[in-house]
Amino acid sequence: MSDKPNGDDGNTIPLTDNSLIVDISDALSEKDKVKFTVHTRTTLKTFQKPEFLVVRQHEDFIWLHDRYEENRSYAGYIIPPPPPRPNFDGSREKLQRLGEGEGTMTKEEFNKMKQELEAEYLATFKKTVAMHEVFLTRLASHAVFREDEHLRVFLEYEKELCARPRGRLQQLGGLVKSLSNTTDQYYLNAKVRDVNDFFEQQMNALTEYNGQLKEATVRTDKMTEKHKEVADSFIKISSRLIELANIDPGPLDKFMSKVADTFERARKLESRVASDEDLKLADTLRYYMRDSHAAKELLVRRLRCLAAYEAANRTLEKARHKNKDIHAAPEVQEAEQAQSDACEHFEAISAQAKEELLDFKTRRLHAFRKSLIELAELEVKHARAQQDLLRKSLQSLEEL
Repeated sequence: MSDKPNGDDGNTIPLTDNSLIVDISDALSEKDKVKFTVHTRTTLKTFQKPEFLVVRQHEDFIWLHDRYEENRSYAGYIIPPPPPRPNFDGSREKLQRLGEGEGTMTKEEFNKMKQELEAEYLATFKKTVAMHEVFLTRLASHAVFREDEHLRVFLEYEKELCARPRGRLQQLGGLVKSLSNTTDQYYLNAKVRDVNDFFEQQMNALTEYNGQLKEATVRTDKMTEKHKEVADSFIKISSRLIELANIDPGPLDKFMSKVADTFERARKLESRVASDEDLKLADTLRYYMRDSHAAKELLVRRLRCLAAYEAANRTLEKARHKNKDIHAAPEVQEAEQAQSDACEHFEAISAQAKEELLDFKTRRLHAFRKSLIELAELEVKHARAQQDLLRKSLQSLEEL
């Protein structure tokens, strides 16, 4: 899927800007990793050359995402969600089970099933590459994120970044961090009274929106899986009909061969339907499920900032009460400075967060509109092809 900048706010780059273009020009899948060839073209003076080719692994993308997430300067921005870890285990297990059951099916049926699974594996691989490219595109098209030193190192440092895969302890730490963010949301919502109705409404809306996206993604995955199962069933029906035609040659053999050919053609159409629904609908839902979670994390950071501001106010009140008879007490001056810094930071993150959330709404509406229109057009195209297939098949059977 694609998620290009729309130029609707001060943090996105106009679509005509070609000063920093990043894409993944090639990728190589090995047993336990994928190597992405990242291609960069730029006219920005901060880079050493106008064009780069570097090889990166998934862990390098996670390293880059964490550098943004840990930078306090980006607290008011929606940090683009990191790409999901490449996972081809499902396709490999299906291929393994197919190999184990080779003796129970005809050679033709086995080859067709193998083609289906290889196509599924290839589609998963292409999606993996696309999600990693979208992450880099989001960073490169953002007026602030594109200036980050870590992005420059990621794009132009020709040697390995040595970002190691997360061990079990680090993975556990990531899970604890995720649970901590969720706990923080509920704790801060209960402890801090947000005086701005806009952000309170946004938190409620995003929580509901994220939950609906999760449910829709699960149901869409089930739908596409059923289309794949139907395609697999068509392979078996077609093979059995051909066997029947070969076993009992006679008046029905041509009839069965024609029907078998119809099921084979229908299988290809059903596979295309599943592929398009997965690409245009499931991938869009899944991406914005993760992006809406990133937007919620922005709101949690803002609540933390508000809590720190209120704590600074209380500290200042205590210092003034304690030193009310002391003119310009150092403790009071220190508390006043801390309160002023906290206020400035909170106001800055609030202004930036509002801009980001409005842009997020524009982006997702544009992306969903584009994906749903394309999906509808493809569904109509496939429906017409299925209708045409059945009509021609009926005509050929009537001629027999």
